[in-house]
Amino acid sequence: MAEKLKSLGLSDQKVKETLKNESLTVILADIVDQAQGKGELNKSVGNLLYNLGTKLPRQFHTRLPLLVEYVARAQINQEAKLTAAIKFVQDHAMKEFNTAEFEKACGAGVEVSQDEIEAAVAQVIKKHKEVILKQRYQYNTGPLMGQVRAILQWADSRKVKEEIDLQILTLLGPKKEEDLVKPVKKKTEKKENKPEVAQVQHTEKQSLTMTDFLKTVHFHAPGQNHKTEGYVITENTSRLLQEHLKITGGQVRTRFPPEPNGILHIGHAKAININFGYAAANNGMCFLRYDDTNPEKEEEKFFVGIKNMVEWLGYKPHQITHSSDNFQQLYEWAVTLIKKDLAYVCHQRPEEVRGHDPPPSPWRERPIHESLQLFEDMKNGKFDEGEATLRLKTMLEEGKMDPVAYRIKFIAHHRTGDTWCIYPTYDYTHCLCDSIEHITHSLCTKEFQARRSSYYWLCNALDVYCPVQWEYGRLNMHYTVVSKRKIAKLISEGFVRDWDDPRLFTLSALRRRGFPQEAINNFCATLGLTGAQIIIHPDALEACVRDVLNVTSHRAMAVLNPLRVIITNYPNKGPTNVTVPNIPGNDSAGTHTVIFDEEVWIESSDFQEVEEKGYRRLTPSQSVGLRHCGYIIQVQEVVRNAQGGIDHLKVTCHKTTDANKPKAFIQWVSKPLKCEVRLYERLFNHKSPEDPSVVPGGFLTDINTNSLNVLSALVDVSVKGAQVLQKFQFERFGYFSVDPDSTPDNLVFNCTVGLKEDKGKV
Repeated sequence: MAEKLKSLGLSDQKVKETLKNESLTVILADIVDQAQGKGELNKSVGNLLYNLGTKLPRQFHTRLPLLVEYVARAQINQEAKLTAAIKFVQDHAMKEFNTAEFEKACGAGVEVSQDEIEAAVAQVIKKHKEVILKQRYQYNTGPLMGQVRAILQWADSRKVKEEIDLQILTLLGPKKEEDLVKPVKKKTEKKENKPEVAQVQHTEKQSLTMTDFLKTVHFHAPGQNHKTEGYVITENTSRLLQEHLKITGGQVRTRFPPEPNGILHIGHAKAININFGYAAANNGMCFLRYDDTNPEKEEEKFFVGIKNMVEWLGYKPHQITHSSDNFQQLYEWAVTLIKKDLAYVCHQRPEEVRGHDPPPSPWRERPIHESLQLFEDMKNGKFDEGEATLRLKTMLEEGKMDPVAYRIKFIAHHRTGDTWCIYPTYDYTHCLCDSIEHITHSLCTKEFQARRSSYYWLCNALDVYCPVQWEYGRLNMHYTVVSKRKIAKLISEGFVRDWDDPRLFTLSALRRRGFPQEAINNFCATLGLTGAQIIIHPDALEACVRDVLNVTSHRAMAVLNPLRVIITNYPNKGPTNVTVPNIPGNDSAGTHTVIFDEEVWIESSDFQEVEEKGYRRLTPSQSVGLRHCGYIIQVQEVVRNAQGGIDHLKVTCHKTTDANKPKAFIQWVSKPLKCEVRLYERLFNHKSPEDPSVVPGGFLTDINTNSLNVLSALVDVSVKGAQVLQKFQFERFGYFSVDPDSTPDNLVFNCTVGLKEDKGKV
């Protein structure tokens, strides 16, 4: 094998890398065998043959001998010709193959003479002569290549480049000293009146939305299913695709198919964005399909919760459907498979077929009429649960033989009631419901790649339209669990309150904590569409949250650990109003007013009786500014309580001027509202709480007992009447959202995320 690969001109290192890919190695070895005796196998030919082996999808390998011969005989002698040849084969896979049309389409045997190249280059240079003479060797000759190729499609690129360089040299003569000077890049002038750091930078580059990102993704066009890698072409594929296009009008169709047995989590947000986003990017439609084939775990609250979360993320389903809509059709197709001897009734118990290498079924070859009767008996409730299943005669990529299509469950279904006691499995239902809804792109996570062959097999076995399955990497998050069973355990054990506890990463929990849907969507867009499974640190998601809240949330002042301050020389006769911008730097966001009076409250950490080195806030010898009101305060007396602790401070105040500008400004409140503030940390101590090598006692032993801290705080009056989920930035603390537990008399705030760390601030 190594020698055959070397004959293609591959380096020793490339040969080693290629040998690791067994399937590609077999294809390339076969190509070398086919090329023998048909022409000189030089490096140029070998390179084209290698590209042929890597670029031609396997469903078109019936044309491989033809393409190998054209390359080996040097009739296809450049990359552009090979690309055109492969495209022709794909476009005509389901049509009668016309050799003359093929040769014309890919330029087979066409040789462009040097005289033709010289004439075409001269024609193009003449067109741009004036600009070339002006710019001389600073002129970009790249576009000239494309213009020559437009005249001579099959001209050799290397020869065209050499001729352009030669004619440019003839026109301009040898390079002069000024031609060797690199052009100076113009510097962008700095804008005056640069906003302060604390203000919002409204000219910052906007985040790429999921829809914008998915406009750059190149999946197959509707109706071009057969061109995708691994798609299985049958004698009926052409007819089925034509019928499909008549129904859809060539419109992109996707679907989001969750099981209604739990709450959606952050991983689902990626799936929602990809499926709905790809449809939106291509003016298509996306179905929300509940995969309701497991009746014992399905609850109405999960159906409602899923729909709410999809709509919260900003997407509207084209149609809401259920797998159970198709139970009768799925049953009839199962009967068809039995009649074709592609399915059979098996009596192996579930425990017998578990694991990686279960014994083959002794009932695999039972007579068709027997399986038909037994399947009817299953439907009519003549077997107990586990006594019989319907299995498909196929093998999954992972080596699993004969996956189960139907099993018995004596449980009423939330939509069909007691009509059925047999229910289809995901492996059987998924692809057929995709076919019924004429989905063009079945987008799913990478673990379903092992089921792609059975997906195609099942559609083709029933001679129905076959969509294309595309896989992407699943999203996982550090410091959390997303398993429905494990979250339910956290709830039942009292570690979290419910599915929407803000310490979880369910979508309802993130919404309750105050994460904007726009931030979640932007986060998903940053992940791209790779096939690799990724585990993301929560910091990455929180950064997207800050980006959105920084420009949308109104500011307020709050003190979480209050210290009372009396201004002994308060300059006004009573309380006064202070105007504060809702969002600094954004005048259109408006303003609000806060009360300033002789009694104010500051954060207890903003005062140190014994000053530490580098401390910049209030001390007995150091004044501090009060934000927004234009005053600085200076300690006059530290008043103690009976226990010797600090009860309150007496201070004097003075107007802030350039001469007495303090080192720092702090937030404060006066005549404040009392509220409850909930501060959150990671729910688990370790990044991977489910990893037994890290947490041998199991995820429940890794709970961070300090993950929730509830405080009685004071906040300025501007937040009075705030609505549930309304978001604020508490200055110098972070972003907070109004919790549903709030009442008109007692607002409850969840800390969404803290502010970005400022290492220079003490």
